[in-house]
Amino acid sequence: MTNDEFACDCDLIHADVVNLVKKHMPDDEEFTDLSAFFKILGDYTRTKILWALDKNEMCVCDLASLLNMTKSAVSHQLRLLRIANLVKSRRDGKVIFYSLADDHVKAIFETGHEHIREM
Repeated sequence: MTNDEFACDCDLIHADVVNLVKKHMPDDEEFTDLSAFFKILGDYTRTKILWALDKNEMCVCDLASLLNMTKSAVSHQLRLLRIANLVKSRRDGKVIFYSLADDHVKAIFETGHEHIREM
């Protein structure tokens, strides 16, 4: 297939569809936020951390051991995930446990994982 096979030879044929989509189109700020969200998810290490936290809440030490990383490196990635509101933490004495922020994050992560397994 060539690129020409994917191109329309008109300027606008389905104005009703274009207008309907345009009416519901988010503003640029929302697209920027959505792009940043997927960029955070697009990192190999953060994906491994999210996978682990999808299975169970864990502390930095356990994540570092599981992923064969330093505690500092894991903490750095967790900080980015917290800022993006993808993980949350809770304190139990001196230990801080991390988990996925909510069911939305769990659903997005698991749906993505299911999708790539179907390929």
